[in-house]
Amino acid sequence: MKTAVKQASRTRPLAPRDLDAVVTIDAALSGRSRRDYFERRLAAAKRDPERHLQIAVEENDVLSGFMFGRALEGEFGRTEPAVRLEAFGVSPAAQGHGLASALEAAFEAEAKKRGLQEIRTTALWREHELLWFLDRMGFGLASSHVLDCALSASPLGSAAEQPFEGEAPPRDPNDYGTPGPATDFERLARDAAEVRLLKESDLEGIARIDRRTTGRERRGYLCRSFAETLADSALRVSLAAHADNALAGFVMARLDYGDFGRAEPVAVIDTLGVDPLRAHHGIGRALLSQLFLNLRALGVERVETAVEPGNLELMGFFYSAGFRPSARLSFVKPLA
Repeated sequence: MKTAVKQASRTRPLAPRDLDAVVTIDAALSGRSRRDYFERRLAAAKRDPERHLQIAVEENDVLSGFMFGRALEGEFGRTEPAVRLEAFGVSPAAQGHGLASALEAAFEAEAKKRGLQEIRTTALWREHELLWFLDRMGFGLASSHVLDCALSASPLGSAAEQPFEGEAPPRDPNDYGTPGPATDFERLARDAAEVRLLKESDLEGIARIDRRTTGRERRGYLCRSFAETLADSALRVSLAAHADNALAGFVMARLDYGDFGRAEPVAVIDTLGVDPLRAHHGIGRALLSQLFLNLRALGVERVETAVEPGNLELMGFFYSAGFRPSARLSFVKPLA
């Protein structure tokens, strides 16, 4: 007569030494290696441990599962502190032992300890096993709209881009050397401003624009986002737009090389802001035009963002740029 052997399991924080085990588990589940992605996530957590939640679960002293998350402060216009569940997995040999539930419980407990109010994540509507797991763990559909745009379907940043037909920037009536409105209608969107990669010196201008557009002081969030962007050169796609020697707008974006199990790199727009004094002058479109141009050069094929319900102006802006509802659904679990 065989006696069942009880499996001893425990959860703990992930550490850099766990990289090989995490990559092995993930490759067994996905059929491909995402070593670079997990290397970057562990390195980011080492630089800024307060912004990252990374949990391991061991069975009989062998790492058998992992869960990666990142704290959200102001991304996508959100106001409440939350954590985004980005990646998790349990070794095929250890599945059915309750380790996924143990991981989620430890992840939730750590999020609560840090004062985070909810867990957010996304999943493709065809990922039935993942959807079943999220449902069993108490997640529900979130109200935010996930939008994406295939760069191949958007003329922005391509040879097919049409001249910008928006409102021209203010013109000094005494400046006879400045082209008038007729010429302005022949400009491409990205000609409306000088658009370049974000620099540390842009922080003050970005904080000013963000305060004017949101009505909130989010300097802490912006500073931490800047630090993360500048620290990881592989993710540097955020842009600033300058007009008349002043910051006119910005887009904070990042390259996602594996969040939520994605196989191909995707650019995610976290925050986009335009100085209200420059509204309708093509600044937002100029930022997207240059962003799309840069992403094509990097071989990125898709851009994604999320818009809160009721923000019809921002929704309309993204739709005009070629964004449409994503096949990804947004989920949330409130933390009591």
